[in-house]
Amino acid sequence: MGEKRAMDGLGAAMLIGFSGLMGLNQVVIKVTNGGFGPVFQAGLRSLIGLGVLLAWMAWTAGRRRATHAANNGATNPAPTGAPSTAAHPAGRSPWHQSVHLWGLVAGLLFTLEFVCLYIALDLSSVSRVTIIFNSMPVWLALAGHLLLPGERLSRARTLGLVLAMAGVILAVLHRNGGTASLLGDALALLSTLAWAGIALCARITPLATVPPLHQLAYQLATSAVVLLAISPLFGPLLRDPSALHVAGVLFQAVAVASLGYLLWLWLISIYRANAVASFSFLSPVIAALLGWLLLAEVIYPQIWGALALVATGILLINRK
Repeated sequence: MGEKRAMDGLGAAMLIGFSGLMGLNQVVIKVTNGGFGPVFQAGLRSLIGLGVLLAWMAWTAGRRRATHAANNGATNPAPTGAPSTAAHPAGRSPWHQSVHLWGLVAGLLFTLEFVCLYIALDLSSVSRVTIIFNSMPVWLALAGHLLLPGERLSRARTLGLVLAMAGVILAVLHRNGGTASLLGDALALLSTLAWAGIALCARITPLATVPPLHQLAYQLATSAVVLLAISPLFGPLLRDPSALHVAGVLFQAVAVASLGYLLWLWLISIYRANAVASFSFLSPVIAALLGWLLLAEVIYPQIWGALALVATGILLINRK
């Protein structure tokens, strides 16, 4: 497990774009909850996202096979009597069994993450949930300090984490005149801990040897099955679905669950985990603004203060 690259301009630009996508996604989830039950909506998103991902994998594999056949098929025929790879299926080796196990673990964490997040957004405002949910870099940076090479916390990064966490605490303590949902806050926190667990699985377990495309396939396949199976336990599957709600599910499945998360997994395989994770603190800023613009949510002064602390934390975490 080698040391990862420090953050550069290209990586920062892609992470800013990803943070904007995630900020918009929280608003879309909140709106789409009006048409579908939260857990059922999450299951549909994973199922459709898995279909998009598998179609992409099949298309790219077909292109590779066609290119290989065109370049080598006629000039390098396979020798007669070559050993068959089917005699030793990779999935039966102890190493690959551990990969499959950790893929299942990551998939279950992914499932837990979105059960909690979708219900939290059903109970509370976009700004509150996203500030708590995007505290993930705090937990990942603390774990990275102990477990990941080259990711020990400097004084500046420690101060950044403290400020960012102070912003999260400020958001939690502000109860919106007593109307804020304590259960929503707790579920948002549990969701972010599950997200940090996925990031660690992608770095310190045998799953680190698996391409991001296949890591995401593990997560989407596991979550699609589990979420759809348990969704009847969380109330009606359909509320009052319309074309807007269907479009919301499709947006989440294609733009976020397949393409967006694939980009994030690829970035965390290239750059240092705490630097990648720190950009997620931009998401609550963007989500709060979009919640204000699109959903007419009230942003109290304490929330603006929380967002300012979080933004300052980002600058310090990524300071060279």
